Amino acid sequence: MFSNFIPRSLGWYLGLILACFVSLLASITAEWIGEDLLGFERSPVSDIMMAIIIGMIIANTIPLKNKLKMGLKFCATSLLRIGIMLLGIRLSLFGAGQFTLVALPFVVAAITIGLITVRILGRSMRLSPQLTGLIAVGTSICGATAIVATAPLIKAKEAEVSYSIACITIFGLAAMFSYPFLAHYLFADQPIMAGLFLGTSIHETAQVAGAGLMYQSQYDAPLALDIATVTKLVRNLCMIAVIPLVGVLYGQQVRTRESTSIWSWLALIPWFIIGFAIMSTIRTIGDLSETPFGLINSYQWNDLVSLIKSLAEKLLLIAMSAVGLTSFFRGMKDIGIRPFMLGLFAALLIGFVSLASITIFADDLLIFFELV
Repeated sequence: MFSNFIPRSLGWYLGLILACFVSLLASITAEWIGEDLLGFERSPVSDIMMAIIIGMIIANTIPLKNKLKMGLKFCATSLLRIGIMLLGIRLSLFGAGQFTLVALPFVVAAITIGLITVRILGRSMRLSPQLTGLIAVGTSICGATAIVATAPLIKAKEAEVSYSIACITIFGLAAMFSYPFLAHYLFADQPIMAGLFLGTSIHETAQVAGAGLMYQSQYDAPLALDIATVTKLVRNLCMIAVIPLVGVLYGQQVRTRESTSIWSWLALIPWFIIGFAIMSTIRTIGDLSETPFGLINSYQWNDLVSLIKSLAEKLLLIAMSAVGLTSFFRGMKDIGIRPFMLGLFAALLIGFVSLASITIFADDLLIFFELV
């Protein structure tokens, strides 16, 4: 779980330094474009967007040595998850619990419709059950993480895993760049609705975090990032129930009794979800006292909370830089047309289901939970 924390070579450090450099360059570039070039008092250009764009330009124009990949992987996975974990300090347990209950029905609807529809369509397109299952679970739950967790269960081939991850990456990146603007167009004065849409419709945890950060910086709506994060964590947690179900629907053999032990199921719970809950607990306890934990006063506590919030956002910016630095255009041409079309359909389907269900039902739920 924590093996990525162990530096293995000079290349590991160089990859980390490169991601940090790109994140710094992205912040400077976003500020320069928005304030100096366009003349705005506060730059409307997202540093997250610039980090991914600059990273992708570098990755696809300058051959990066393999030695750097471990450091970049650390940033894109471990630093990302630490950043998401620290975001828990932004919400009390009560707030996180409310948002979880609001998000759950939309997450369940998107996952259920996605799994069923993609299975039917994949069969009609005569794709292998394994490839169809990987695209379905990757689109419906949490991208590459769900794909990697599901692949051994349904005995998917390595090529099928690569195809499905490539599909998820391509369409997820497209959604990450476009959905924040679509969400604001549809829900301009409703950051909770925008966050729900981003959290239920975009595939990868990194992509949801990136889209939420873009929305926050672009439209000064931190609540949208909070909701998007909680919603995505709810989707991630659904792996516990959905991945064994996918094994039954798409696998060729029933799992052995040993592989379905309680420990195998618990291993599907991402550690950063637990960390997020712990940080929310710390925030809740700290806010209840004028001298949080008997160590500091309320002013110092507020400063500490602000510092942790800022650290979380900086870590996510570095992680997004690493995502850009590990995104290669050449992977697009390796996808066959039928899996590509299925992946496109699955991505659009999840987006449509998310948008339709939120538009129809979200207002009533928000009123019920007194969030409006």
